[in-house]
Amino acid sequence: MTRGGLHHVELRTGDLGAAGDAWGWLLGTLGYEPFQRWPSGRSWRLGPVYVVLESAPLDGVHDRRRPGLSHLAFHAGTSDDVEHIWSAAPEHGWRCLYEDRHPYAGGPDHHAAFLEDAERFKVELVADQPDGEAR
Repeated sequence: MTRGGLHHVELRTGDLGAAGDAWGWLLGTLGYEPFQRWPSGRSWRLGPVYVVLESAPLDGVHDRRRPGLSHLAFHAGTSDDVEHIWSAAPEHGWRCLYEDRHPYAGGPDHHAAFLEDAERFKVELVADQPDGEAR
């Protein structure tokens, strides 16, 4: 463990079934393994970090453009890996964002894909540079 490293992220959802399918596919594609499962939630783990998806105890709508969390960014492997995920994502409950600027919506030297789930949670999938360094 690295002091200051991320331990886990917990997301709240209004539809655990649909969100679990979408996030399970994406996280599985990124190498996460199913970790825990209980009636109101589930989690996936990659090394020491895990992502939790849990039913929200209160009604409401998430809006990433309001104060709060904007998005999660994941190292996604090579640019080919990013493109594979980008192409397959709509079949798994994700909407492709910034299609007119893809794959450089983050800038001319930043190869990434941006996706949004049905509840408008955004993820950024960042490709490694050719020398293996993340951008």
